[in-house]
Amino acid sequence: MSFLILFLLAKRHMNGRDISDEIERRKGGRPSPGTIYPALKSLKEEGLIKEKKKGKIVVYSLTPRGERVLRIAKQRFCRIFIGIYPRRNK
Repeated sequence: MSFLILFLLAKRHMNGRDISDEIERRKGGRPSPGTIYPALKSLKEEGLIKEKKKGKIVVYSLTPRGERVLRIAKQRFCRIFIGIYPRRNK
């Protein structure tokens, strides 16, 4: 969940509901607030995201550290999974 949240926040700043909506759109299942908000809290405590209050709405965005961690995670993901699906010769 953390990787997915970082990935989404790299695209644009979002509040918790926006994140849930986007995950539902992409994955077909809506994560509960009990899944989203603890993950956001953990990411914030790790210094990977920051929050800004706009009235009653809290908007989350990546910190520079969060951007670095996401870049490294993407590289590791690619190294692990490239080659699993063989290329098709045309």
